[in-house]
Amino acid sequence: MKLVRWNFSADCCEWAGVTCDGGGLGHVTGLNLSNESISGGLQNSNALFSLQYLENLDLSFNNFNTTLPDRFAYLTRLVSLNLSNAGFVGQIPVAISSVTTLVTLDLSSNLYFSEDRSLKLENPNLATLVSNLTGLIELHLDGVNISSHGNKWCQDLAFSLPNLQVLSLSNCFLSGPIDSSLAQLRYLSVIRLDGNNLFAPVPEFFANFSNLTILHLSDCNLQGKFPPKVFQVSTLEILDLSYNHDLLGYLPDDLQNASLKTLVLSCTNFSGRLPDSIGTLRNLSRIELASCNFNGSITISVANLTELVYIDFSSNMFSGPIPSFCKSKKLMYIDFSHNQLSGEIPSSHFEGLFKLLYIDLRFNSLSGSIPSSLFAIPSLQKVQLSFNQFTGQVPEFSAASSSSLDTLDLSSNKLEGPIPSSVFDIKRLNVLILSSNKFNGTIQLDGIQKLSNLTKIDLSYNNLTVENASNATSSSFPQLGTLKLASCKLRVFPDLSNQSKLTMLDLSDNQITGVVPHWIWKVGNGSLLYLNLSHNLLDDLEQPHSAPNLVVLDLHYNQLNGGIPTLPPSVAYVDYSSNNFTSVIPDNIGTNLSVAIFFSLSNNSLTGVIPNSICNAISLQVLDLSDNGLNDAIPACLIERSENLGVLNCRRNNLGGNIPDNFPVNCNLKTLDMSGNLLEGKVPQSLINCTTLEVLDLGSNKFNDNFPCLLRNMSSLRVLVLRNNNFYGNLSLCPQTDVKWTKLQIFDIASNNFSGRLPNSVLSEWKAMMGDGNESHDHLKFTVLRLSQLYYQDSITVTSKGLEMNLVKILTIFTTIDVSHNKFEGPIPERLGQLNALYALNLSHNALVGQISSALGNLLHLESLDLSDNKLTGEIPNQLAKLTFLSVLNLSNNMLVGRIPTSTQLQSFSAASFANNEGLCELLWKKNVQILVP
Repeated sequence: MKLVRWNFSADCCEWAGVTCDGGGLGHVTGLNLSNESISGGLQNSNALFSLQYLENLDLSFNNFNTTLPDRFAYLTRLVSLNLSNAGFVGQIPVAISSVTTLVTLDLSSNLYFSEDRSLKLENPNLATLVSNLTGLIELHLDGVNISSHGNKWCQDLAFSLPNLQVLSLSNCFLSGPIDSSLAQLRYLSVIRLDGNNLFAPVPEFFANFSNLTILHLSDCNLQGKFPPKVFQVSTLEILDLSYNHDLLGYLPDDLQNASLKTLVLSCTNFSGRLPDSIGTLRNLSRIELASCNFNGSITISVANLTELVYIDFSSNMFSGPIPSFCKSKKLMYIDFSHNQLSGEIPSSHFEGLFKLLYIDLRFNSLSGSIPSSLFAIPSLQKVQLSFNQFTGQVPEFSAASSSSLDTLDLSSNKLEGPIPSSVFDIKRLNVLILSSNKFNGTIQLDGIQKLSNLTKIDLSYNNLTVENASNATSSSFPQLGTLKLASCKLRVFPDLSNQSKLTMLDLSDNQITGVVPHWIWKVGNGSLLYLNLSHNLLDDLEQPHSAPNLVVLDLHYNQLNGGIPTLPPSVAYVDYSSNNFTSVIPDNIGTNLSVAIFFSLSNNSLTGVIPNSICNAISLQVLDLSDNGLNDAIPACLIERSENLGVLNCRRNNLGGNIPDNFPVNCNLKTLDMSGNLLEGKVPQSLINCTTLEVLDLGSNKFNDNFPCLLRNMSSLRVLVLRNNNFYGNLSLCPQTDVKWTKLQIFDIASNNFSGRLPNSVLSEWKAMMGDGNESHDHLKFTVLRLSQLYYQDSITVTSKGLEMNLVKILTIFTTIDVSHNKFEGPIPERLGQLNALYALNLSHNALVGQISSALGNLLHLESLDLSDNKLTGEIPNQLAKLTFLSVLNLSNNMLVGRIPTSTQLQSFSAASFANNEGLCELLWKKNVQILVP
């Protein structure tokens, strides 16, 4: 920084940045001191303001850090004044408006300042500033706090600046709507209004600006539909409408007369297909359509865009193949990620693109081999092809040692064969991600020492064998930030003791035995954030084990024993499940979970009580204590904390007493699993406060209660299990109008003492059990640490096809009803036939009467049907022969009569499926006819 003393001597015309007139009089007409690191004020600069012939003054990009002086009024011949990004603050003085000779005025700032550290127009306001500047052609006030409504600032400009050609008012706290008076500025060629809160549509008259070349309206909260005629303004070269999420629009078919060079529509609500005429934009060099709603195929006419440099179509719904870009020799950037593109990519598509730096095709369905031409481009820096269906072997890199590649991501494909040896010769490689493929062979860990710039490597989940360094020491490895070697057949820990920058380490799903070495907590010099050693054969932790900055610690599925390890103070995600820990839960456990979001101790051999201190973990969203030997009561404070908890799982312990009836009004539980305990009493009434509950499992306890009608109001409920308790009473006593189970997919109340008739009318509300064949194949889960893609996976035990099964994943398409082993009477509800997405139906061991409803023949997805041990009469309806997916059928122990319908499916069942129905006269079984004699 330097302070300039304004002193102009007679020979100043020779100075850099100084321009004098051509008459030999030595009058200074131009002064350019841009970007000279000048600081200090201008108030006492007599020399500067005495330059009466000065026409052009440029003090931009300095650091004056002061207010603008009034003395600019002395420069009466000034034509161009540029004070942009010069560090001036406060109110713009009215004196500038008296410089009536100004043609160009630039007071803009591209830097963000607080309100008291920026220029502003309050008094004088915008109207006063421009009132005398009628000759202005260019006005740049970006970053100036104007704070004016649309009908005011538009009229102020239209009234005073009839000749204005360039209007740049980005980030000026302007609001809308854009007033029609702006249309009077018919000479406008540049309009920049980015970063204002217009909250209004773009008016149609923008298409009437016949000289318009640049239109920037990004991040303005634009609303409504964008007028398509603006695209067809013949002079328009740059259009940026990005980050207007509520702006609707489409690309018109007729673009033949357009002159667009840059088109940016990212993060808007533009939709529809790409018109073929986009290929006529021969001057187009940049097109960004990311995060919109475009669909259909990418027209092959884009191959005609020979000037194209940058193309981003990511996060849309484009489908079909990728077009060729072999004519776009200037192309540097391609991003088609997060679409629905498919098909193979011919190698010719990328031939000759010697300027290409970046290509991202992630999250599509592209297939076939990776084009070899891609790896022959010497300029290429980033290749991201993950989450596709690419197959075959990866081609070798030509001239790998001189390659510019710094990122290679081929993960989550179907690639096979060995990893090309040339990969380890790419000296500039910084990121190497090859996980979740079918690569095979052996990788020597010391082979990566040649990659001195490598900071991230992921070889997980292939068929690779990674062997530890043989000749190299750990000090010769590159300093990694991320090392992921999950499922790489490791038997011992690699020596990482000299890794000073490591923040993420994943050695899960290997065959590592013995103790966790103490040095592993010190890698990264205490900066380790993520450690996953799950699914190994580890049996102990070497002392001391302290990682002060660890955020994620995953040790589940090992053989660790003894006491629960001390928790790192900053940990947010801890999984100690499926080990051999045998201690009690420490009394102070909650103190060590002060910032934890996820904590699991499930499937160990813990005993004792749940300590009250666990309620101090106020950030906890998932708590899983299932499958242990915990006893005594559920702490009341734990239920009270469900305003933060999303998952509380205490199943299969020895917990007793009642569930505390203090669920808070703002309960946020999505999963509550208390099954397999000794709980008794009634279902707490305050559970109705948990309006987001999706999974409720109270099965296999000692509850003694009527059916909890309060649950019928839970519209979010997907899974309800009350089986194997002492519930009793008539379901019909619940008010029928309260049923809101539109998402219910698992309903299991088996092995209780319910009686009366099965409700018929409420079944019409069970929409999730009615399918159209387009159901999602996702599974129920609760996401934690969203950026890390970590989540809690709901699971449940159900009885299906006569067997008890533990569903590790609850698929959203899995639907079942089990009301068996109760005392239900009356007929089978007719409306069960509407639940055509049902997979399993069990009405057995009740006292149902009447005929088997023919409507059950509509359940075409049904795989298991059990109506045994009832009092059903009549014939087996012929419609059951249509159930071609049926693999389990039990109609035994009823009073059925007549012939068994003939169908290939029904013939596949054994005689046991129809046993003890004295009126059935014959049974087709495999190829033989068996006669059942009464």
